Amino acid sequence: MDKLKNILISQPSPANGNPYTEVSLKYDVNIDFLPFFKAESVSVREFRAEKVNVLDYTAIVFTSRSAIDAFFNISAEMRVVIPEDMKYFCQSEAIALYLQKYIVYRKRKIFYGNGTVSSLIDAIGTKHKLEKFLIACTDGLKPEVNKLFVKAKLKHGSAVFVKTVNCDLSSLDLKKYQMVVLYSPNDVRSLLENFPGFEQKNLMFATYGLTTAKAMKVAKLKTTIEAPTSEAPSIAKALLLYFEKK
Repeated sequence: MDKLKNILISQPSPANGNPYTEVSLKYDVNIDFLPFFKAESVSVREFRAEKVNVLDYTAIVFTSRSAIDAFFNISAEMRVVIPEDMKYFCQSEAIALYLQKYIVYRKRKIFYGNGTVSSLIDAIGTKHKLEKFLIACTDGLKPEVNKLFVKAKLKHGSAVFVKTVNCDLSSLDLKKYQMVVLYSPNDVRSLLENFPGFEQKNLMFATYGLTTAKAMKVAKLKTTIEAPTSEAPSIAKALLLYFEKK
């Protein structure tokens, strides 16, 4: 196997600090960033096909900023006026703060979790359990969020506002890399669709999350590094541990 000198991360370049800097400097590794898929708003026609009436709900659930963009843009296109007393439940504070792009933050009822999908249920608690929730989904997250709301016995519906679309990777030279880091089942799908007949050979993979690891197994691809674990809560930490053991 070739020495691990080049790693590809299937995400955009970090905007605020690079968690992989220590790996790169300490072990003289080149790390490139390239997103394998992108999130796009569904069209109004696609949304209408879901037969969902936003005004049937008293609270909206957001798990991403792209879902917020799509929700308000689609509502505007359909001339749906969102009531002043609508409540918003967001997966994280960062997502909640993004609502300021569309609403006056201090005048709305906004609640948020700690970044995990399950923390949404904690944010709702007993105080808001009688609301009727509309989960503004990204296509890949719909089943996971719905299961949690069913388990919590919350009255809810869902609609896909954001769809994932594979990026064009035709100009990517995979042979340059000894390891590729994948963060989502969508990354696995994009890899296989962009490279028909893909053979792993000596290429190593690192994956983040159980669903990504599962997608790799379904694709019959071997994973060398998996995160998060108790030792390695992030891919960056997992890479440091990998090099230390080597």
